[in-house]
Amino acid sequence: MSTVVGTRDFLLPDLGEGLSEAEIVEWRVAVGDVVTVDQTVVEVETAKAVVDVPCPYAGRVVALHGAAGEVRPVGQPLITIAPLDDAPDPHATYREEERAGSGNVLIGYGTGHGGTGRRRRPRLALAPEPGTPNAADPSPGPAAASGAPAPAGPVPAASAAAVPAGSPAPAGPVPAGSSAPSGASVSADRSADPARTGGPAAPLVISPIVRRLAKEHGIDLASLRGTGPGGVIRRADLDAAVAAPAPPARLAAVPDAPAAHAGLAPAGDCDTVIPLTGIRKVIADKLSRSRREIPEVTIWVDVDATGLLETRAAINAATPDAPVSILALLARICLSGLRRYPQLNAHVDTEGQRIVQSAGVHLGIAAQTDRGLVVPVVRDAQRLTTRELAAALAETTAAARAGTLPPARLTGGTFTLNNYGVFGVDGSTPIINHPEAALLGVGRIVDKPWVVGGQLAVRKVTQISLTFDHRVCDGGVAGGFLRHVADCVEQPALLVANV
Repeated sequence: MSTVVGTRDFLLPDLGEGLSEAEIVEWRVAVGDVVTVDQTVVEVETAKAVVDVPCPYAGRVVALHGAAGEVRPVGQPLITIAPLDDAPDPHATYREEERAGSGNVLIGYGTGHGGTGRRRRPRLALAPEPGTPNAADPSPGPAAASGAPAPAGPVPAASAAAVPAGSPAPAGPVPAGSSAPSGASVSADRSADPARTGGPAAPLVISPIVRRLAKEHGIDLASLRGTGPGGVIRRADLDAAVAAPAPPARLAAVPDAPAAHAGLAPAGDCDTVIPLTGIRKVIADKLSRSRREIPEVTIWVDVDATGLLETRAAINAATPDAPVSILALLARICLSGLRRYPQLNAHVDTEGQRIVQSAGVHLGIAAQTDRGLVVPVVRDAQRLTTRELAAALAETTAAARAGTLPPARLTGGTFTLNNYGVFGVDGSTPIINHPEAALLGVGRIVDKPWVVGGQLAVRKVTQISLTFDHRVCDGGVAGGFLRHVADCVEQPALLVANV
C-alpha cells in the first residue's frame, strides 16, 4: 500500500527488451496537478529510446519520485496519485481502471500497476507573493500557524515540502494564518524570483539532453526564452537557436594578451566529466562484449560505382515520385549476397555451442543520432521490393534520428549495413553489432583514376569492407560474399539476374 491512505503509486513499467532502468528526462506534471487516465506524466530515456510514459490513474499528483537526470529502476514508484476530493469512491474508480485497462500501454506492461514504495520529498513550491493567500491551502489549521507537526494524511500540493534547515525567510511579512514553511519554500529546479534576490533568474532547464546539447553547441541557456510550461527551455528552443544565424563576432580588447591568442577561448581549469549512462553505456557495453566474444576479421575491396549511380539515376528519372537511394540499392545487393551466402546471416549461440542461421534477413542500418549510434532494424527485408526497401529505410532512419522508434525496432538484427562514407571517410574496420556475424561497410564515393578497357579514366570509386565472425565461416565464404557485392556494384545488371 502507499504511504498515504487512498493514494496509489504508479511504478516505472517494464519497457521491454530486458531494460531494467530509465533516466527521467522531463516531468510533464508537477505536485498538485490533476491528471487523467492515460495522460503523459513523464518523459524517460532508456538505453534504446526516449519514451513518453502515460499514467493509468486519475487524480491529484502528491509526489514525484525522482528528479530530472535521475535513473529509476523498473518496478519502483514513479509518481503518487491521490483521489480528488469530489470523487465518490476512489477505490472503486481504481479497481474499474485495473479491470478495464486504460488502453494506452507500453511494451511489456499494462495499466494495472500498484504496490509499495517509499515517498520522496516532493519538489519545493515557489513562494507566494507577500499578502497573497496560499491557493492550495487557503485556511491552514492552528498547527501550521504555530509550527507544530502537521497531522498525518494526504499532503496538500503547495505545502507538501518543508523548508530545509538554514533556508532564508522570504522578503516581506508573512500573512497572518498562512503556513510559514510553505510560504518560504523555493523550487529546487527554479531560481529565486529576481525581484526578490536582485539578480537575474537562472534558465529553467529540466532535460539533461538540452543541457548537454547546449554545451556541445556552445549556447548560453540564459540567452534563450523557453516556450515550455512556466518558461522551461525545451529541445525545440535549443534547436531553433542552433539553426539561427550566428551574430557577427566581436573581438574584445585584451590589453595584455598577445595578438596570436586573440579570439581563443581560455583553457578550463577542470576536466569535463561525462557520466557513462543511458545509450552511451549500452553502446560501450555492447561493443566491448563484441570485441571480447567475436573473433572478427575485416576484408575490403575498391569498386567502381559509376554504373550503380547511373542505374539509380535512371530509376529515379522514370519514377521521380518514389526515389530510390544508393543505400537502398546497396541493401538490395546485400540481400542478394546473403541469399547466396546464408552463413553470414547468422549468430553464434555460445551457451548451446551452435551456429544459428536466420530464416529471414532482419537488416540493421547504422544511424548516427543526437543520442548516439543506434542500429534500427528493418525486419524481413528480403520480402520487400527495392522501392519498398527504400521507403522503409528512409522511414526507419528518420524515426531513429527523431528518437521515436520503440525499443523493439532497435534490436533483433541479423546483418548490418553501415554507410560510414557519410562522414567523409574512405574505409573503416567497424565492430560487429553483437550478436550478429557480419557487417558491410561503405566508404565515400569519390572521383578517382580507374582503368577501363585498358584506358585510364575518371570514375566514381568507393571502398566496401566486410567485417565477419570467423567462427561462422572462413575466408572463402566471406571473400565470395564481398566479391559478389562488388560485382553487383560495378555491374548492376548482375543484380537483376539474381533477384
